[in-house]
Amino acid sequence: MDYGRLRRSSFTDTPTSNPSTTAASKKKLILLSLLAVVLIVASAASAVLVVGIRARASASAHNGPGIRPSQAISRACSKTQYPTLCVNSLLQFPGSTTASEQDMVHISFNVTLQHLSRALYSSSAISTVQMDPRVRSAYEDCLELLEDSVDALLRSLTSVAGNTPGGGGASTDDVLTWLSAALTNQDTCAEGFEDTSGTVKDEMANNLKDLAELVSNCLAIYSASGGDDFSGVPIQNRRRLMGDITSDNEDDISEKFPRWFSGRDRRLLSLPVSAIQADIVVAKDGNGTVKTITEAIKKIPEHSTRRVIVYVRAGRYEEANLKVGRKKTNVMFIGDGKGKTVITGGRNFVDGSTTFHTASFAASGAGFIARDMTFENYAGPGKHQAVALRVGADHAVVYRCNVIGYQDTCYVHSNRQFFRECDIYGTVDFIFGNAAVVFQNCSLYARKPMAQQKNTITAQNRKDPNQNTGISIHNCRILATSDLQATKGSIPTYLGRPWKLYSRTVYMLSYMGDHVQPRGWLEWYGNFALDTLYYGEYMNYGPGAAIGQRVRWKGYRVITSTLEASRFTVGEFISGSSWLPSTGVAFVSGLST
Repeated sequence: MDYGRLRRSSFTDTPTSNPSTTAASKKKLILLSLLAVVLIVASAASAVLVVGIRARASASAHNGPGIRPSQAISRACSKTQYPTLCVNSLLQFPGSTTASEQDMVHISFNVTLQHLSRALYSSSAISTVQMDPRVRSAYEDCLELLEDSVDALLRSLTSVAGNTPGGGGASTDDVLTWLSAALTNQDTCAEGFEDTSGTVKDEMANNLKDLAELVSNCLAIYSASGGDDFSGVPIQNRRRLMGDITSDNEDDISEKFPRWFSGRDRRLLSLPVSAIQADIVVAKDGNGTVKTITEAIKKIPEHSTRRVIVYVRAGRYEEANLKVGRKKTNVMFIGDGKGKTVITGGRNFVDGSTTFHTASFAASGAGFIARDMTFENYAGPGKHQAVALRVGADHAVVYRCNVIGYQDTCYVHSNRQFFRECDIYGTVDFIFGNAAVVFQNCSLYARKPMAQQKNTITAQNRKDPNQNTGISIHNCRILATSDLQATKGSIPTYLGRPWKLYSRTVYMLSYMGDHVQPRGWLEWYGNFALDTLYYGEYMNYGPGAAIGQRVRWKGYRVITSTLEASRFTVGEFISGSSWLPSTGVAFVSGLST
């Protein structure tokens, strides 16, 4: 998933509302009238309280039937993927016909939030209906994803309305990320019901009607500045961070961190486990705080603003539904090392779970960090989709970990993520999802798949041109396991294939073994997405990196410009809010290796 920054330019058109209204008073009116929904999720059953909109003081009456859209509405909606829905939805909002184009950003957020809240409320009401395991799995996924989307829209609306100083510290990158994640959530929810039937599917389809399109329109209106955009990858961080790296010496841990890392977190990531004071210790033998990871997750406080450290001692842990949820923020899991602390499971698609639900371990709480652990799904290639690790947490870091599976091993679902010094094993689409993610100094191992299968390392599912998402693989090693190497030539391995229309993946400065097919990339089906995807390769090396026989798709490019390549680096792709320094995890900000 490609990660860039879109900057909104100021609207200079004269507002169509009262011309005597000052900018300050307009902002206050917007804030008072457009905080559309306060939604409180009170239980796992998602009981909700919905508080309605207070109409604009200057236009308290609803727009009547047959009202024509204003120029501001028409201009705003002309930038969207679904303009008819856009116009109709904006006209539903009180006073929208007298609002300025700038106001349309706030109004679109409110309208979308209203629809998401109603969908969650209606969906929660059918929780007691009898469902078979696959449908129940899809239904539970949807409740979780709808809650996450409501939260993302609330944070975005608060930010753009200026409810807190500086929008609560939120940047343009933050809002783009949250909207992109909300759109991905709706897709994931709908996909869970594929290959099912019945009243629950029908009811959920009705609840979800137009949601993805509304979020897409909201994203388009917010990001429609034009500006300095490059194929959907805008320049985001003007400060060049490459000079902040003190050293690339991998043997000296103290020299691997940028100078501007916080002292505490730098020590936290560089210290041996024995020197770290953990908040919760998991030990199967009873010599810790708790015996299971499930118990540890229950003990983690909600909405923590400080690091909560969970130390999981060596052992093999197989527990159901291991998930660090959205409310468990700034959590760090530390193990005793790859292959020593192992979180495992065998959930899979064939046995009745949705792909989203198969994860042996999942994290969606912002600020999640995992260090020195193994995440595994042992279901095997015959069980098809079987996720070892799913991450949907914003500002997530996975450091010095193994992620082991076959099909769909590593689900980089949404938001901003960084993987460093990890070993990831799989077969079909084994790194997939729609996060903005950088893999740096990692080893990606293709394994022997089922008979007649092809290996594909990535399947990126960006579906909307305004999503700031993509997969960047930087200074990694693309390798084959010994069992695949033994069948050299008979099982093809590809760098990726396009799951969705605007799929985006780049490989930069990485070693590629001879198991990589000369064509490099594989079609999803027919000509789907071949013109709209963005697949790039920059200065890779090794026997599989030769570009002479690569695909000739319109969306594929051999990157020759350092400027183009740099837009997929940590410094420009995922560091717009300067979050990585505070994690203490070493990284290279620019193209330097």
